[in-house]
Amino acid sequence: MLPLWDSHKLKRPGTATQVLVTLNLLVFGMEMILNFGNPALFDRLMGRFSLEPNAWWTHRQVLSAWIPVLTSMFLHGGLAHAAGNVWFLWIFGRSLEDHMGTFRFVLIYFLSGLGAAAAQTFTDLSSTVPMIGASGAISGVMGAYLVLLSGRWIVALIPWVVPVVPIPAVVFLVLWFGIQLFNGVGELRHEPEGGVAWWAHVGGFAVGVAGAKLLGTASSPKRKSKR
Repeated sequence: MLPLWDSHKLKRPGTATQVLVTLNLLVFGMEMILNFGNPALFDRLMGRFSLEPNAWWTHRQVLSAWIPVLTSMFLHGGLAHAAGNVWFLWIFGRSLEDHMGTFRFVLIYFLSGLGAAAAQTFTDLSSTVPMIGASGAISGVMGAYLVLLSGRWIVALIPWVVPVVPIPAVVFLVLWFGIQLFNGVGELRHEPEGGVAWWAHVGGFAVGVAGAKLLGTASSPKRKSKR
């Protein structure tokens, strides 16, 4: 299912969402230029700034160990990977930011990215497969959306079924999470070979749910009563 838009009418421009989308696209553009211009340097930089579970949790220098957690959120493995992530961020991020306020939204985003990194790492501590992508943080946005905006509707494209159909947000998001969890559990039974970081999605989503319950909605400005 590909979400096309939601029923939430925006009252704010979603500045943080726009900045995050732009940063992800700019970094991906730089990746492509570097990959074509200097593949050897590209490989070294991707190795340095992607998140390798085994290297992360065994790293003794705390500060430098956390750098890949942040930088890996802005790296992508291909056009479809980058485009899919920023599209989901655009659909769910603007509405969530509008509802929560910019500061809470950004906090949810990066905490979810951290939760995603932790979940993927601790499901396979010995993994040397680098993890990249914004999907863990975006999964947290979707988890928070489920808590705070579950009454909305998502207009989605469902290939081979119906072209475009409105779906309750709660149904869309629960189905999406169920797919991530199902595949994550299946991956535990086999030796991971790279591909989709299912547990990053699960971990990010869970942090988003918890964060939405803790942080809630942005407080409305108080109005002065007239006398």
